[in-house]
Amino acid sequence: MNKKSGKDIKNFLQNNSIIILLVILVIVVAVLKDNFFGKSNITNTASNVAVRMFIALGVSGCLITKGTDLSAGRLVGLSACLSGILLQTTDAASKFYPNLGDMNIFLVLLIVIAITAVFGLINGLVIAILKVPPFIATLGMQQLVYGICLIYTKATPLGGFREDYTNIAKGKILAGWLPYLVIIALVVGFLMWFLYNKTRHGKYMYAIGGNEVAAEVSGVNVTKTKILIYVLAAVLYACAGFLLAAKTGGATVNAGQGYELEAIAACTIGGVSTNGGIGRISGIFVGVLVFELLKVCLQFLGVPSDYTYVVQGLVIIVAVALDIRKYLSKK
Repeated sequence: MNKKSGKDIKNFLQNNSIIILLVILVIVVAVLKDNFFGKSNITNTASNVAVRMFIALGVSGCLITKGTDLSAGRLVGLSACLSGILLQTTDAASKFYPNLGDMNIFLVLLIVIAITAVFGLINGLVIAILKVPPFIATLGMQQLVYGICLIYTKATPLGGFREDYTNIAKGKILAGWLPYLVIIALVVGFLMWFLYNKTRHGKYMYAIGGNEVAAEVSGVNVTKTKILIYVLAAVLYACAGFLLAAKTGGATVNAGQGYELEAIAACTIGGVSTNGGIGRISGIFVGVLVFELLKVCLQFLGVPSDYTYVVQGLVIIVAVALDIRKYLSKK
């Protein structure tokens, strides 16, 4: 083995250490637990990955431009509650609007997207025009959205959703092996790949993440691009909340809590650099899948949920630390 090959292998192991360790964990759990690759576990994991893929895709654009979005989870929760409120059956307990007829599902989705996009627009304006650091701006929005959701719903758990709505998440094809949610996520993932790689917006986004000053000097409208990134992120959160409520058959103000941290970790594991300018859709998908498989493995091993949070936290810290190390080693 020559020196170059040895260096390539070393770099591969360093850059993918978390993925490699988790793949080993999956293999061990699969050997120990016969039903790990059972139909029920596979379809449930696939559905969870599909919903979280939307959130990770939204956060990815923010990370690529050296930003972040800590309001993602709360916007998902707000979207889930809004979707549930508008799509309850007429005889549902605690129905918010008793005189509201059956609204068209796609009209409800558009309403939820429009409302959530307003919060994304505010995030973008505050970050791009007022120059507030993304961490602070979206942290404030996180609390603002949670408060609004509490006031609007009065912290009432929502249920009794229409069957045609929940069937979006429960439906499957190929003898019940492929959930509709996965198909929806793949379509959206392809559209995001096209946006990131084949459009001017995507090129501008990567340019800003690489060097914002140089991008602006070369003619990139940095302000407009950043605003669009946070609006698009909010649209994806709205879709995630809409599908999450359909999947669980219920919604509360705490739906989506902490999902933004999982999304950031998944993006980082998948190669989206927190230092900006780097990230691929395929990597994001791998990151989401790996992070979800980690949780499933811990459940199969009987690890208490309290300890599960500890492990997830450690993975987030290690993933970001490795990403920063890669960046520093290139200097």
